[in-house]
Amino acid sequence: MGPEKKPRNSHPFVQKAKPGRYAWCTCSFSEKLPFCDGNHRGTEFSPLKVEIEEEKTVAWCDCDKTCNAPWCDGAHSKD
Repeated sequence: MGPEKKPRNSHPFVQKAKPGRYAWCTCSFSEKLPFCDGNHRGTEFSPLKVEIEEEKTVAWCDCDKTCNAPWCDGAHSKD
């Protein structure tokens, strides 16, 4: 049996992100949502990798409904 899907949140994960590479979870198996922890291995999923070049506040989608992944587009508020 594979990993168990984790429930997503109904709001974005807002953080002051430092420059670097990030892997946004696309499978909902991660224990560290909204970020990938590798639990997708053995499935058809793979993380969406992004690079942030300068420190800035970002809103990561944590509902998995965005049309602008990995960023929140407010889709969670349209339910």
